[in-house]
Amino acid sequence: MKILIVEDEKVLADSLKLMLTSKGFEAEAVYDGESGEQYAMLNIYDLIILDIMLPKQNGYQVADHIRQKRNTTPILMLTARSDIEDKVEGLNAGADYYLTKPFDARELLACVNALLRRQGSQVNELCFGDTRLDLESASLICGENNVRLSAREFEVMRMLMVSGTNHVSKESLLTKVWGYDSNAVENHVEVYVGFLRKKLSSIGSDIRIEAVRRLGYHLECDKSC
Repeated sequence: MKILIVEDEKVLADSLKLMLTSKGFEAEAVYDGESGEQYAMLNIYDLIILDIMLPKQNGYQVADHIRQKRNTTPILMLTARSDIEDKVEGLNAGADYYLTKPFDARELLACVNALLRRQGSQVNELCFGDTRLDLESASLICGENNVRLSAREFEVMRMLMVSGTNHVSKESLLTKVWGYDSNAVENHVEVYVGFLRKKLSSIGSDIRIEAVRRLGYHLECDKSC
């Protein structure tokens, strides 16, 4: 499960990231509302932990914008504001739960687990064309055929499946799959896309990973999808 933390207090954001990672989650942190919205719209996260008082745009705006774009990722709004009016505004903006600071780590984890359970089967697989990506087993499935993916193959395929016919840039793939601090270059993306093309072919999938110069990659299928 991947969790996005949008919190401008860097020490708190990084401590939340460390705590969630220690519990087996994949967690990433960004420190302003504009970046939070951009990351959320990658549609690769299972939960968003969102502060309200953020630079560039506040948490209410972030939640409202991503809901307008039909992003249904659960949002746990985390803030020092405790007035009922603030809670109502947060929930109306699209938050699923509202937790006030200071908070107990056990309460935060309970909220995280409750929201993830509420998603249920919605996070178990992604589909495009005649092919499914099982998020639990990291397998591509087409009819009775299936193939397991490596960790990086899985993350690349997940981003492509979520974006579908929309382009995903090589820069986005490098940042999200290899990380900001990695020495990976665009050739690494090309190599893993090549691996995925071979695996899709091996299971008889009708999915094609198309490359468009300067725009990145998108999915197409041989039949009408």
